[in-house]
Amino acid sequence: GFNWSGRFFQTLVVDSITGRFQLFPNRIAHVMVNTTMLIVGGGGAIILLSVAVYKLFWGSRKPKRLVTLQDANVKYPLRLVDKEIISHDTRRFRFALPSRDHVLGLPVGQHIYLHARIDGDPVVRPYTPTTSDEQKGHFDLVIKVYFKNVHPKFPDGGKMSQYLESLKEGDCVDVRGPSGRLVYEGSGQFQIRPDKKSPPVAKRVRRVAMIAGGTGITPMYQLIQQVLGHADTDKTQLALLFANQTEQDILLRDELEQLRDSKPSQFKLWYTLDRPPEDWRYSSGFVNSEMIGEHLFPPGEDTLVLMCGPPPMINFACMPSLEKLGFKPDMLFSY
Repeated sequence: GFNWSGRFFQTLVVDSITGRFQLFPNRIAHVMVNTTMLIVGGGGAIILLSVAVYKLFWGSRKPKRLVTLQDANVKYPLRLVDKEIISHDTRRFRFALPSRDHVLGLPVGQHIYLHARIDGDPVVRPYTPTTSDEQKGHFDLVIKVYFKNVHPKFPDGGKMSQYLESLKEGDCVDVRGPSGRLVYEGSGQFQIRPDKKSPPVAKRVRRVAMIAGGTGITPMYQLIQQVLGHADTDKTQLALLFANQTEQDILLRDELEQLRDSKPSQFKLWYTLDRPPEDWRYSSGFVNSEMIGEHLFPPGEDTLVLMCGPPPMINFACMPSLEKLGFKPDMLFSY
């Protein structure tokens, strides 16, 4: 037998297509298609023939992702390619990325900013896409349009939402990001900044409770998609309490209920309405401790509560109710 110990070996790779030779000291190349590999040792030779092209060292690398948001401080003009009317005041806007192979480049838990000049004034608003960051070629925003003279407290309506409503296909909007204090890394692992200037703190949990109000559903939907889309490896338990004024105001209802029905043991969904219809089978009224206690998870170090919605809902309904139930500050995060 041939003594392999103490020998210096080289790997001589012969490409059967080009006929070129390449020498790799102390390495043995992996083989794939259309390659002949000759390994020469100090006292003899072993010839390995294969029908593959060699894969050097650690094998072929994954192709690099083409990311749109390369710099969080740069505004990228992105083109509107489709606008879908979901309801009388809700639209789905689709924006094209630089190529069909580009992704947006937005970590789960982060948001983008849209920039526009409206009536001569710069206007900036945060939004969370409803498409996952694995989506190539485009991203979607589901946005409620606040029209003029509809809401008594806001007679002028929403500047950015009405601006988006006025856009035509082919028009561009400046997009900046990623931004935000929370990133979800998968399998219950979060990185959370206590404030914008602080370094992120790692937190791993088994259960995530979410309380959303109105358009505050979009960051929750982003997280729910990510977890349930990787449910074979991500076993994080999810529960959502979603508050709205009327049944017609419930954004992404069909999508949320499809996700719930696909993973009923992993995702629990509950609603509350200020003005429910007569046959409403969920809760009514403002978020309170009874709703949270019955439909979300109890406090614990392995539980994180995420909140997103109007400030009065967060400050006067959610926070007092959660404190009453025994949740500590490090168990809570408000977008």
